Amino acid sequence: MPEIDPLPLAQLTTLRTGGAPERMIDALTRDELVTVLRDVWASGDDWLVLGGGSNLLVGDEPFEGTVVRVRSAGVERLAAPEPGIARLRVQAGHAWDDLVAQSVAWGLSGIEGMSGIPGTVGAAPVQNVGAYGQEIADTLVAVELIDETTGQVVEVPAGELGLGFRTSVLKHHYGSVPARRAVILTVTLDLADIGTAPRPLTSDRLRQALPVAAGAELSLAEVRDLVLQTRRAKGMVLDDADPDTRSAGSFFQNPIVSEQFARSLPDACPRWPMESTREPVIVIPLAAYDGYVPRAAPRNVQYKLSAAWLIENAGIRKGMRLGRSRAFISSKHALALTNREDGTAAEVAELARFVQQRVAADFGIELQPEPVLVGVEL
Repeated sequence: MPEIDPLPLAQLTTLRTGGAPERMIDALTRDELVTVLRDVWASGDDWLVLGGGSNLLVGDEPFEGTVVRVRSAGVERLAAPEPGIARLRVQAGHAWDDLVAQSVAWGLSGIEGMSGIPGTVGAAPVQNVGAYGQEIADTLVAVELIDETTGQVVEVPAGELGLGFRTSVLKHHYGSVPARRAVILTVTLDLADIGTAPRPLTSDRLRQALPVAAGAELSLAEVRDLVLQTRRAKGMVLDDADPDTRSAGSFFQNPIVSEQFARSLPDACPRWPMESTREPVIVIPLAAYDGYVPRAAPRNVQYKLSAAWLIENAGIRKGMRLGRSRAFISSKHALALTNREDGTAAEVAELARFVQQRVAADFGIELQPEPVLVGVEL
């Protein structure tokens, strides 16, 4: 549990912003993380838990408090809950993509579509990470966490985490505090044990995104390779040689709107229903049928919109910047804000506000930031 000389957070975050904190501690194991957090919380100091630093925009001023780096790692195979299912318990500080690579090597399916996502395993349930039709909510069994209010360590079933589109009760949304202030210690997942041989790719979202022909058979390793190629083409795989990867990935959330609002947008705007739009089937026993079929209750289906499409169609082109700012829109993906030239958090925030204002003016939608903002306002 070494206390180390504080490093500038610009060296530890993928957006490369942030000053040095007053104090920095490395928690190398689960037990060390528990001890450190209890001590920090008892002190009353401000605190920040840092995993991979891939979902943070940290302000330029020094952080007045303690940064706890989660450095625990390890994957444990538990007893299988049923045939064909592998249960894994993973330490919070384990690199997410290392977990995906290991699961693919073991022939375990359920997270291969999330290959290349930076960050740590402990951060994944907080924002219910997902890509290409897969979300961690699909495979998550439970998390072990330490509660800030009580200091107690508890195991919480996935169903109690409020998992939704890029959210959970643990997430710090911009302008609000988490519904539950806690830190994840370990994550338990159930993955399908399908082996390493090629199999038909049944996921339409994955097949269309890669893209591969209908009915194609791919191994998990081939799916992973194609996902990494796709993400790399968008600057979404960390690469020191590619300045477009100096980002927090997608900076803005894809907005969720009502069906009525979605219909008011141009036909070209991509949208996806958040639930089935099919009319529900009504079954009436023959003995009770009187010739009248009741009308189905009206439903308010919500739609997810493409934030990238909204940004580009608000006149914001890939690769642009404001004046001589060192913050850019990615040259590969309009949804990513990049810090290509050792810019400041203030420059990134200025560009983010500009994007928000343009999209709001053209489409009446206020884009919400995806990263956690520390010492920064939009």
